Amino acid sequence: MSIRDYVLPGYVDVGYIVAPIDICPAFDPLPTIASQYSNSPTLLQLIESMSQYFDPAADFTAFYDAIWNIDTANDQGLSLWGKIVNVQRVLTVTGTLSNFAFDEQGLTAQPFGQAPFYAGESPTQTYVLTSVAYRNLILTKALANISAGSAQSINALLRNLFSARGKCYVIDLGNMSMQFTFEFALRPYEIAIMTQSGVMPRPAGVSATVVQMDTGSTFGFAEAAGSQPFNQGVFFNPDVGAIPVTN
Repeated sequence: MSIRDYVLPGYVDVGYIVAPIDICPAFDPLPTIASQYSNSPTLLQLIESMSQYFDPAADFTAFYDAIWNIDTANDQGLSLWGKIVNVQRVLTVTGTLSNFAFDEQGLTAQPFGQAPFYAGESPTQTYVLTSVAYRNLILTKALANISAGSAQSINALLRNLFSARGKCYVIDLGNMSMQFTFEFALRPYEIAIMTQSGVMPRPAGVSATVVQMDTGSTFGFAEAAGSQPFNQGVFFNPDVGAIPVTN
């Protein structure tokens, strides 16, 4: 039986052919031949003979798993995806943010014997996101790239990025300003993500701030679920808890 007897369905009139199933069941190279070469018996025989010694199907699978599939991509694949969606893996974060202070200081305050006194501007350091964190950031940035930019869509992005951390949401403050509110303390690299990475969409000309508010130690009324009553919590200090978004 000749390989000419096996014609690829749908291509019967342009000369594309497929090989018998006993040549290479995992990969069939003959459908890749352009129709103008399909009548060359020498070329077809060479391809048929060579196909018994190589099988690129394994390479295709490895490329898909290591590069193209975002859920299984390795570091090189994540770097490529980061360039595609335009988000960096390396962030600049401040050093130690916690210092000795009283409750009025807010989330960064530490009691006696737990943190040093404030010593001025904290040094910066480079932080490389782990593969898990960077993959989540890439997926969030990909969603942000096609987001409508509404409060509802931004809240969906926040839930995706901080799904296991606690309550977080965006507030339209009016007067061309918006606020990302977190009812838990952000880690240094999370602050860098919110203020430097550009992952969160922001309308042109609108200022944005990141606010951390620990409801477990902040005074508030019943409308602020989880806040503390009189003599149990401190007033929120916006000068400490609010961080401007620079990118």
